[in-house]
Amino acid sequence: MKKTAIAFAGAFVCCFLWGSAFPGIKIGYELWNIEQQETWRIIRFAGLRFFLAGVLVILFGSVIQKRLLIPRKDEWPKIILLSLFQTIGQYVFFYEGLAHTTGVNSAVVDSLTAFFAIIIAACVMKMEKLTTGKILGCVFGFAGVLLINITPEGFSFRPLGDGLIALSALCYGVSSSLIKKYSAEHDTVLFSGYQFAFGGFVMAALGQAGIVVTGERSTGGIASGEMTAAVMILVYLALVSSVAYTLWGILLRTNDVSRISIFGFMTPVIGVILSALLLGEAGTLGVKHILSLVLISIGIVVVNRKTIER
Repeated sequence: MKKTAIAFAGAFVCCFLWGSAFPGIKIGYELWNIEQQETWRIIRFAGLRFFLAGVLVILFGSVIQKRLLIPRKDEWPKIILLSLFQTIGQYVFFYEGLAHTTGVNSAVVDSLTAFFAIIIAACVMKMEKLTTGKILGCVFGFAGVLLINITPEGFSFRPLGDGLIALSALCYGVSSSLIKKYSAEHDTVLFSGYQFAFGGFVMAALGQAGIVVTGERSTGGIASGEMTAAVMILVYLALVSSVAYTLWGILLRTNDVSRISIFGFMTPVIGVILSALLLGEAGTLGVKHILSLVLISIGIVVVNRKTIER
């Protein structure tokens, strides 16, 4: 897993799956007839996805290891803390933000995940050194994200859209360092599965409670002809999480956080392309989107240049 080619291949699989989640979630909203203002139904939808993802990880992990994966008593506090950032915090913000912005914009803003992960690992968790190359890479990355919000009328930033996606990225940055820390002493697959299941259960319960209290409609009246597609997109999104995060956790366990997280530049690129193709957002693509992705890519290259680190 430390070999560059293997690390790149594994990271590419993860980023492709995550990139496909941008249009996948929006397609899920359409199939499940969820409107952008239906906050609690959005949270419940996300919770069902991650609970299912956790069950799949635990099931697959138990089959592969030929034993039932059950956390020890002392592991539960760590699993809950990880879930608060990796699943509950990250995806409550992400799902709400995605409902109020385009798939293209959210894919680019979400590129902040790689840079938050590097800064937190170096400055907060003290897991690695914050080099000149890493600082310059973060500058280029942030510049790319800022560029995507520039409009003819000036700088544009929508708190309910881009702002929530940025907060989601911050939660991811914290969770990356926690995964790196915990994977040194604990089973990565076990932690991944149970933190998803716990976070998904909490989100689904929170969403259902919100629906009851606010009187928000509890069902979208899915057409019978779309029921199969609606279930399939939910299962696909669960597989995205279960496969990508488990593999990403294994990569983080055997490599520096900065070395793996920086590969995250592929996620916004893939997300932009798939959103344009699957959501009919090709018309929203412009020069600034291309330039923002170029800046982000330059940041990736700068971070990985060992000559700068020396």
